[in-house]
Amino acid sequence: MNGLPAAEPPASSSSPPPPAPDPFNSLPDDLRDNTFSLLSAADRSAAAAVCHSWFQADSRSRLSLTVGNCYAVDPQVAVEKFPNVRAAVVKGKPHFADFTSFLPPDWGAYALPWVEAAVHGWPHLEELSFKRMVVTDECLQMIAATFPNLKALRVNKCEGFSTTGLEAITQACRNLRELDLEESTIDNNPLSHWLTNFPESLETLNFSCLTWELNFTQLERLVSRCRNLKTLKLNNHIPLENVASLLRQAPQIVELGFGKFSDGSDPNLFANVKAAFAGCTSLTRLSGGWGNGDVPEYLPALCYLPAFSCVCEGLTSLNLCWATTQGTGLIQFIRKCKNLQRLWVNDLIGEAGLSFVASTCSKLQELRVVLASNYGYVGPAVSVKERGLVAVSAQCPRLESVLYLCRRMTNKDLITVARNCANLTCFRFGLPEPNPDYITGRPFDAGFRAIVESCKGLRRLSVAGRLTDAGFRSTGELADSIEVLSLAFTGDSDIGLNYILKGCKSLKRLQITDCPFGGRALLANAARLETLRYLCMSSCKVTMLECMLLGDTMPRLTVEVRKNAQLKSVPPNSLVRSLYVYRTLAGPRSDTPESIQIASI
Repeated sequence: MNGLPAAEPPASSSSPPPPAPDPFNSLPDDLRDNTFSLLSAADRSAAAAVCHSWFQADSRSRLSLTVGNCYAVDPQVAVEKFPNVRAAVVKGKPHFADFTSFLPPDWGAYALPWVEAAVHGWPHLEELSFKRMVVTDECLQMIAATFPNLKALRVNKCEGFSTTGLEAITQACRNLRELDLEESTIDNNPLSHWLTNFPESLETLNFSCLTWELNFTQLERLVSRCRNLKTLKLNNHIPLENVASLLRQAPQIVELGFGKFSDGSDPNLFANVKAAFAGCTSLTRLSGGWGNGDVPEYLPALCYLPAFSCVCEGLTSLNLCWATTQGTGLIQFIRKCKNLQRLWVNDLIGEAGLSFVASTCSKLQELRVVLASNYGYVGPAVSVKERGLVAVSAQCPRLESVLYLCRRMTNKDLITVARNCANLTCFRFGLPEPNPDYITGRPFDAGFRAIVESCKGLRRLSVAGRLTDAGFRSTGELADSIEVLSLAFTGDSDIGLNYILKGCKSLKRLQITDCPFGGRALLANAARLETLRYLCMSSCKVTMLECMLLGDTMPRLTVEVRKNAQLKSVPPNSLVRSLYVYRTLAGPRSDTPESIQIASI
């Protein structure tokens, strides 16, 4: 109609045109690998699943690897998939095992298979970390023989080795910068010379877990040789006068941890300690177990606290969880730490102490208040209540992480904390008993709804206090960013657990103890359990039959049940003592002890 010739119809074709080539795949390998190196771990994993070439790019370019569960993947497969790893972290028992008898002592988590795989497949390895695993002297000797260029070894909360293995590491690894033995159980071989072999490259040394007295002359020589030493965490067998001597040898120290005070018979000790700390102008992180609660210990501690005052203004981190020092001397010391960003204390600090923290430490980002009784204190009861947390939340606007164990709380105060601390990413709260709001008698549903509703970035939540199914409904609906959830002495029924598993979209780790949750919610959400790293349940209401059904329904889940080693199996209708569920690509493990039953029909 418009006078233009009609357009010819497109030529018919029996097959669609070939897809346009992906421009990313046409890039050189090194450019693609560099692009992958800019991604977060989660984004890398998602990108690697797109196509084979992206999978290869991730495999080639991944220089660091974290394995959250040593049984989730075969060590040989992990090493072959990522052959260029330079820094590896392998974890064994779940965090939940730190606080309960959740797993038997012989549960496993042996590091040897991972060490053997690394020896043959990771020639460029420079950093290696094990956590909550059984690490033997054989493991350490293999590492020393294979990786002479190792720069960092972290063996945290591990067992099974001695100073013989440490001697192999310090003797062979001449570029070692860090040796961290945090909370490990280590046997002493008096004939080993591990302390004398360290290279001068050492920057971090943590032996706070050792239970025996070291040769101080050797330690002093070590500290004087290592001029780059920045972090030094000592055990409880080094008296204050020797700490002062070490600081004179290492005024460049940035982080210091030391143990109990001595009575200090030297009349010049105070002046010597004060002068030694005054020389440490770079000291920003301090921790110590000052006193054990009886008079001979904590009175000297109070006397010597003023000797440290010269470093207070520069401190950004102060850890006094093990310190049973109390009184106005401790409060006056903390009042001088105006630049603290992290403070860990026990409840001996009291309400008054936390009020001073609130008025002094406006830059505080992390606060932990634990029970002194959990750290060996047996003296007169002193505790914190709700007012201390409210005061800190009101005057510390940068607060992001809170662990608060106290004697009582109210919904009103939790709502106030939620309003004051919208930037919280971690909130761990606990009462010694499953008590409700001590004023109204109501459960903490309203208080925790306010927490998850106001704190949009909350990634970790722990609850040990009275909540009902309604409270868990709010958590499931509103807590989209929570990755770690711990529950104790709370809940009404399976309905509450069902709300959690159907909601909480980002949940990766779920830890439950002494809650009235059974297996119905687990079976109803079996597919969701495959998206978790693990589920731990202890002293709940799950039967062995429900565990067997779960294991049979979801073959990629390993369902471990703790049993009496004398029993061949747990009766199907019996309630299980503890349940550990985790996703694995390696299938059932081959080192299951007699005290563990893998649930299946």
